[in-house]
Amino acid sequence: METQEPQKPISVLLVEDDVSYGKVVQHQLKRFTARQFLLTWKESVEEALAELKKGSKFDVILTDYNFPTSNGLEFCLQLNEMENQIPIAIITATRDIKLAIEAMKLGVEDFLLKEDIGESHLARTITNLVDRVAMRKQMHSVEKRMMIAENRAQAIRELVVTVCHEFNNPLAAIKISSDLIQRQGLSPEDKTLMKQLDESLQRIESEIKRLRDVTFEKIDFHGEELTRKATEGADS
Repeated sequence: METQEPQKPISVLLVEDDVSYGKVVQHQLKRFTARQFLLTWKESVEEALAELKKGSKFDVILTDYNFPTSNGLEFCLQLNEMENQIPIAIITATRDIKLAIEAMKLGVEDFLLKEDIGESHLARTITNLVDRVAMRKQMHSVEKRMMIAENRAQAIRELVVTVCHEFNNPLAAIKISSDLIQRQGLSPEDKTLMKQLDESLQRIESEIKRLRDVTFEKIDFHGEELTRKATEGADS
């Protein structure tokens, strides 16, 4: 049996000026056994911003809404100015739908009411939030790779059309010249040579047709190259 690798601990930046509630959060995350949390607790927005400016890495920012000199929305605005990519969850004692809407407009992932957070609810919410954001990033990465792959495929299609066009023009001229030559009085040896030339021209035309009919049915999103497959004559 394969042993499952332990999940990486979730690094949380808690921004909470209420010491008693901060200890509640510490207690809840510590008692949660399904996932490990690494908690960094700052009691003000200023301290939290200073921590982030140092380059500290976090999986999620968990912040109160009300602060003596600021609020959660202003904190989010400052984070956006820093081009913050860390998902944010706001905890508040205020049941305010408009506030929640404004928070979501600023990119807040979750809006939690303190009174609704039970013993394991907070930890599960954070875990679900982190997993949801990770899944979204993964989907975005796949979509980006799909777009790049499609752009590559389109570029190859255009190149194939150009190559076929470049072959067809001189090939047509050669065939016309060949027809004119064959109308002349040729020796048996020359006729044999012209027949061989015609057969070669037919093979070239056939290969150009195969090239023109190439499609791109399979795209390897995990590799650097597209897998190409001809729809006609691929096995011939």
